[in-house]
Amino acid sequence: MKHLMTIAVLITVASTSHSVGQTHQPYAGLQSRSIKALSDGQLADLRSGRGMGLAIAAELNGYPGPLHVIEHADALGLSQEQRVRMQRLFETMRDEAIALGDRLIEQEAALDHLFATRTITAPTLARATAAIGQTQAELRAAHLRYHLLTSDVLNRDQMDRYAELRGYRGGERRPSHQPQHRH
Repeated sequence: MKHLMTIAVLITVASTSHSVGQTHQPYAGLQSRSIKALSDGQLADLRSGRGMGLAIAAELNGYPGPLHVIEHADALGLSQEQRVRMQRLFETMRDEAIALGDRLIEQEAALDHLFATRTITAPTLARATAAIGQTQAELRAAHLRYHLLTSDVLNRDQMDRYAELRGYRGGERRPSHQPQHRH
């Protein structure tokens, strides 16, 4: 009986240590990233000026983005003038976002380097994270600003149709508290 009890204890200990060894480690493998805080996908998005969900507050509250308006230009019945204006808005937004994305990548790389070289101090940490936060805020504001500018180019029917095309609503009119648009 004592022998069976010892075997049972050993099996329990072995299975427990096996499961502890297989506990999910959320950062395992990320240590090989060139910039630890940014994935390859995030780097690609920042370098190409993609929105990354930064303007979702605008998008889901009736302020379309220029890229998606361009994608739906025919269905929205955009005039030639509107198409030209959308293209300009998109290109300007993209260029601004790329410049800010490049700055953010540089700032994250610098912060990563400070930690990697063990030269980080409380003051350098505060400066680095403040700079990163400022750039993140500027990047988000840029994306949001172009959603605001885009809504000025579309008329009410186009805005409603856009919301339908994007799956945000099924054809009902926008409540009166939403922005009024020219044209």
